[in-house]
Amino acid sequence: MRKIKFILQKEFIQIFRNKTMLPLIFGVPIIQLVILVHAATLEMKSIELFVVDKDLSSMSSKLVNKFEGSAFYKITGNSFSIQEAEAEVLKNNADVILHIPYGFERDLMRENTSKIQLLIDGINGTAASLINGYSTSVINDFNKNILVDLTQMPQIKEMEPIEVNTSFWYNPELNYKTYMLPGILVILVTIVSMFLAAMNIVREKEIGTIEQINVTPIRKHEFIIGKLVPFMIIALFELAFGLLIGKIFFDLPVVGSIPLLFGFTLVYLLVVLGIGLFISTISSTQQQVMFITFFFMLVFILMGGIFTPTESMPVWAQQINIINPFYYFMKVIRMILLKGSGFWDISYEFFSLLIYGILMLSLSVWRYRKAV
Repeated sequence: MRKIKFILQKEFIQIFRNKTMLPLIFGVPIIQLVILVHAATLEMKSIELFVVDKDLSSMSSKLVNKFEGSAFYKITGNSFSIQEAEAEVLKNNADVILHIPYGFERDLMRENTSKIQLLIDGINGTAASLINGYSTSVINDFNKNILVDLTQMPQIKEMEPIEVNTSFWYNPELNYKTYMLPGILVILVTIVSMFLAAMNIVREKEIGTIEQINVTPIRKHEFIIGKLVPFMIIALFELAFGLLIGKIFFDLPVVGSIPLLFGFTLVYLLVVLGIGLFISTISSTQQQVMFITFFFMLVFILMGGIFTPTESMPVWAQQINIINPFYYFMKVIRMILLKGSGFWDISYEFFSLLIYGILMLSLSVWRYRKAV
């Protein structure tokens, strides 16, 4: 225990003495948290709509006004030519074309049916899907209104309309920042713990101090504990600081137990520190660590469910996710903070990561060679 204490003292002195590491630990995460929460969003708040109204009737005007009155749409142009509208989409000046053909109102009045066309820029599949959903919702709402206006049946006119009140659990205002902030916290905690821990050990190899440590009576497990614990403490501090920033600047709801969240984070850190240590054992330079860590973190982040639910992924991807620590922490941090989930609600993820962490640390300790 005395040897571990001296190693811990050495590590903290080295961390705070390194002028490049301090900004990386404290400055960069704060900037990333504040910027990414605003930037990393799938919300469509300014959809550029180009209108091709060939009917110029009262009904077509009402439909256009319905889109114009929505907070999500901005009309960027009008024309009678569909070719001109398509040219605007090619120039990236419009996201969607609303094409109302000639005879729209006449067909609606005589035959009780009519057609319109939506042409959506599909380069970004996710954005196109959202635009289609928003536009369909506006058209359906318009359709309901004209059904009430055009229906001549007295028994229907005398009926009271059905009032539907919708409420959303856990995120009533559908604030996307509330959903994104916990996920970004997972990324920041992981960067500090896994990336810096791996870089720190390899740095010892590069400057040659690892050879001096190897000839000392310090045992392998003492060296590893002394190396990993400082970054575990710093990662927990990053999580606490990130939660404070989220509460102050973004009004992040904290419904569940904070001690439970930190307890789960400790288990998660066993996994990512074990991965970082394993990467350091198979790397000789800091450049190698950066490339290997970047590869794994990119795959883990994209498959971790930060933007889209993992349930929407292919079955094979969901099966691979069993080795993705991001997947477990992304899910649990949102469950605890936003839903107020208890220990037994996250017990599967807790024990899965605990086994995962023990295996990774054991593999890393076995792979690490103390002898020069």
